[in-house]
Amino acid sequence: MASRSLKAVLTAAITASFALAAVPAQAAADPDPFVWTKLTPTYTATGAYAYEPFAAKGGYERTDECVPNMGYHYVNPKYINSLDPARPAALLYEDGKRGKRELVAVEWVVEDKGQATPKLFGRKFDEGQLPGHFTLHAWIYKSNPKGLLEAFNPKVKCPTPKP
Repeated sequence: MASRSLKAVLTAAITASFALAAVPAQAAADPDPFVWTKLTPTYTATGAYAYEPFAAKGGYERTDECVPNMGYHYVNPKYINSLDPARPAALLYEDGKRGKRELVAVEWVVEDKGQATPKLFGRKFDEGQLPGHFTLHAWIYKSNPKGLLEAFNPKVKCPTPKP
């Protein structure tokens, strides 16, 4: 019987270590430990936009100004003020290695009309980045060393302007 309980304890310990290893490293810094699970509808709704030409078909309007440490914003005006995980107001892209834009993040944008700061995924939206609006980013397509829900990602680079 002692051998059986030792096997059970070892099995449980090994299973727990594999489960912990599967959790993304940046998830621990986020306010909601289940944020990755809550982002599932976001992945489902935006995954097709990894192919940048589909963004326009989804109502996202392309921009050609690259914001340092964020990328190019493609905005769907219908989704401004949305707190629905499946309806972010913006998709963020950066120039890829082959000259095509690659999806790196999503962003929710809520107009500031004097209400309390909105929350999503256990995190308050950022204030002051976009005047008159609250914003929240989720770096679900490119890891962010600062954190999954941080506004800026130092890994995202804009093209160097040509002289």
